[in-house]
Amino acid sequence: MWYWLFKYIFMGPLLSLLGRPKVEGLENIPRSGAAILASNHLAVADSFYKPLVVSRRITFLAKAEYFTGTGLKGWFQRWFYTVAGQVPIDRTDADSAQAALDTAERILGEGKLLGMYPEGTRSPDGRLYKGKTGLARLALQTGVPVIPVAMIGTDSVNPPGSKMWRFGKVHIKFGKPMDFTRFEGLAGNRFIERAVIDEVMYELMRLSGQEYVDLYAADVKEGKADETTKPSARMPEVAAG
Repeated sequence: MWYWLFKYIFMGPLLSLLGRPKVEGLENIPRSGAAILASNHLAVADSFYKPLVVSRRITFLAKAEYFTGTGLKGWFQRWFYTVAGQVPIDRTDADSAQAALDTAERILGEGKLLGMYPEGTRSPDGRLYKGKTGLARLALQTGVPVIPVAMIGTDSVNPPGSKMWRFGKVHIKFGKPMDFTRFEGLAGNRFIERAVIDEVMYELMRLSGQEYVDLYAADVKEGKADETTKPSARMPEVAAG
């Protein structure tokens, strides 16, 4: 109940006023059944605008830190993210990563829409970064379609690092469902998983118009990447859909 109250009464009207969202490709969202919504990630607002424009409920995997706060603020944050459809995951090691995939597989097994950010974190500079293969493995294990979602302008409405939201123009593009059943039985093959996630990232690049950087966003944020390799790279070729 709270999910729909936030969407249509408490937050939805304000989000619509701030971002005046324009939407393309909503017909690509299935009316029922499981699917993975694979999106680029520019701002926290991404996780608010997608549910705002999709009639079905979307479940997101969220970092566990959102659910571990203390005091009144921690309680409210935990409650809010829970009613907003977020499921906590631990991302600290390989075992926790597998647990996150198990949770995601359970959600899809229930026929739900699962929202994921293959870059793993928000873009540090508005460009599109290398995708992590967890999404590919999940798609291969479950056989559900992957729907690419391009978020455009959310970083203007909700600038990263700022607590203030601003008026802007949000544009959301839902691409055609991507079917990877041709790779059935090959989950766990790192070459196939890389080909699958590269195909998804190529489609996100095409839909969003972002420059592609063949580095992980988290590494760039942490300053681990060699500055001489930071310029954007061409997207590697991937198997045709």
